[in-house]
Order: sequence, then structure tokens, then C-alpha cells
Amino acid sequence: MPVDTSKRGREVSSAVETSLPTAPPGVVTEPVSASRRALLVGGLVAAGGAAVAASRAQSQATPDPMAGHAMPGGAVDPYSAHDSGMAHGNMTMVGQVDHARNGFDPTAMLTDWETGQTEVLPDGRTLRTFEVDAIDVEIEIAPGVFFPAWTFNGRVPGPALRAKEGERLRIIFRNLGSHPHSMHFHGIHSARMDGVQGAGLIDPGEEFVYEFDAKPFGCHLYHCHALPLKRHMHKGMYGLFVVDPDPARHPEFAAVAASRVLGSPENAEWQELAMVMNGFDTNFDGENEVYAVNTVGQAYMNAPIRIDKSRPVRIYLMNATEFDPINSFHLHGNFFDYYDTGSQLTPTLRTVDVIMQCQAQRGILEFSFADHEDGLYMFHAHQAEFTELGWMGFFDVREAGA
Repeated sequence: MPVDTSKRGREVSSAVETSLPTAPPGVVTEPVSASRRALLVGGLVAAGGAAVAASRAQSQATPDPMAGHAMPGGAVDPYSAHDSGMAHGNMTMVGQVDHARNGFDPTAMLTDWETGQTEVLPDGRTLRTFEVDAIDVEIEIAPGVFFPAWTFNGRVPGPALRAKEGERLRIIFRNLGSHPHSMHFHGIHSARMDGVQGAGLIDPGEEFVYEFDAKPFGCHLYHCHALPLKRHMHKGMYGLFVVDPDPARHPEFAAVAASRVLGSPENAEWQELAMVMNGFDTNFDGENEVYAVNTVGQAYMNAPIRIDKSRPVRIYLMNATEFDPINSFHLHGNFFDYYDTGSQLTPTLRTVDVIMQCQAQRGILEFSFADHEDGLYMFHAHQAEFTELGWMGFFDVREAGA
């Protein structure tokens, strides 16, 4: 019989021949070889067996999160052509993450904009103040898989900060964590507000106040800029930073600009969602084992995002995935317009269904389901590996009030 010399063959052989020490669920005590993904999937499947047994015992008392969505059960053979279960052969995670224990819910994160506190300055401008704390927190990123995160305000991603073009911003940052941290904002500001060594990088127990004007408008981000940068980013220290355009400054596109101003009548017509693509290296070998949008693998597969088909959808999308150079977003059964960085009021790309982003790249997606029939429409990374390791979800498209 021929010997399998492919990379996959070597991975499987390594997984069979290597004996690993016992560790708590979701924790690997030593870096593993290239077979890490096979081992993770194996662990999830093993855990899933117990979860399925427990689930069956509780089936009369626990509601099915997919009930009413007409999703047939999967075939026994995960590669069966007749499988119409979860559209990926049921090669997915089993179980549910406890969002209450995490202290944040990916569904709530979609629309949970942090707008801070406002006051009027002597010159008539608005001063908008945010308070952000760095906190060490253990979070559950997949069923039974825990990750020792460094967070902004106890969540990953951090709070989605939102302001309006031209406002004065004040961010009071306190480091309650165990390592030096900072907040580096992608935008326009002075060097002394840059969140790097000597300009806003602070030790545990210290406080720093960042102050600058909100510009340019667009979909931006903030993150810790302490070294080693990849460790602080990967551990969870990043978040969305959105600056809405001031319609008065863009008279030629005033209506479009007004539709992006949170709280305006024009904005109320839109369904706006905050999505941060991220990944987690659970054994710290420099490669991710879990991928997600807003941290929890398969969060929006287990709890599909309700969409009113009569109103357009706008997604503020950012890629914060470390170790993988590119992440992507693919929408099933539809196309969208894309505004790179969100810093224009006309689309960068029109009528596309896949967008790629490198780390820290971000943009705005706009689309509509007005002409679609009701149903579940999938969205996911177009890297199949990312999808099967957690980065997938559904839009539950319905008539208003349905």
C-alpha cells in the first residue's frame, strides 16, 4: 500500500503517534505540531458526544435555538451529498457558550454602540468623553474552550466607540490589568496622543487621558500598542472606533451622510451591525484554533441575526485576526456595496459578494433583502478552514413583525 507523504498525511500520522499530557478542557500545556486543528476538532467532537447525550436528556425542557427555522437533521455521513443539515456536513462545534458568564453577548454586541457622555464646550463644540479600563478576564470562545484574555472593559472586542466628525474626544484610560497597555486610535491626532511608548503607554495601576478631534469620518479601530504587539492584539485588546460624517460638511452627499449619523431619522431606516472578525490561538503556538465574528465561534449560527427585509442593512466590518494575513466576508444569495475604511460617501466597490481584509483593515458593507423570500441566509469567511473552526453565521430574513 502506498505511503501518504502529503502534508495532511504527516499531520494525521503525527496526531496518532504523539502522546499529549492531560490538560483541562480547552487548554494545551505545550505547543503542538501541525496537527493542532485535527486535535482541536477531535477534542470538540469528544466533548460533543457528552454534550449531545446531555442535550437529549434535557430536550423536553430546553428550547432548540434553531427551532422554527426548518433546518433538517444532518446525515450520519458528514460528507454525504444528501446532507442538508448545517450546510457544512455538521463538521462544526457542538454545544453552547455561556454568554452570561462571559459578561458579554455577541448578539447584543452587534448594536451596542458606546457613545460616552457629552457636554458643550465654550466654543460651541461637543466634548464626548469615554471611560475605558484594561482588565484581565478569562472568556469562553467556543463550547468548553476558555481563553485568558486581556480586554478593554471586560469584553472582546472592546466597546464599539462612536462619535461624530468634528467633536472633541476625551478617552480616560485606566490600566487595571497585569501588563503595560495603551490605546492607539486609527485616525488623525498629535504624536503625544498616539498610544505608544512615551505617548500614552501606561503601567498597571496608572491612568492616561487621550484627547483629540474626531476625524476623519469612517470605520476605524483602536488597539493596544504595547510590545510585543502581536501578543497584545491577539489577547483581545482591540475594538471598533466609528466616526459618523457631519452632513453639514458634505453638502453634495448630505442625505448619505445623514443616514450614517447615529440617532438621526435617516439612520433609523437602517439596520446597523458592528462586526469584528477575530481568531484565537488557544495553545500559543502562533496559529489560531478558533475563528469568529465578535469572539464566540458560531455565535450567529446558534442564534441567527434577525433581519427585517423591508429595511437595508449596514455592517461596520473590521479584521482583528492575528497570525493569518487575510480574513474575508462572504454573503450568500446576495451582493453588497463596499466602502473601504468607510471614509467615503460613495462605494469603493459595487455589487460584490466577497471582501478580503488584512489585519486592521475595515470598511462598511451595505445591502438589502427587500426582494428576497424569507429564510436563513448564510455569511462566513470564504476560507473553508476558518468556517469550520467557528467563523460562520446566518441572517434570519423575515417580513417586519414576522
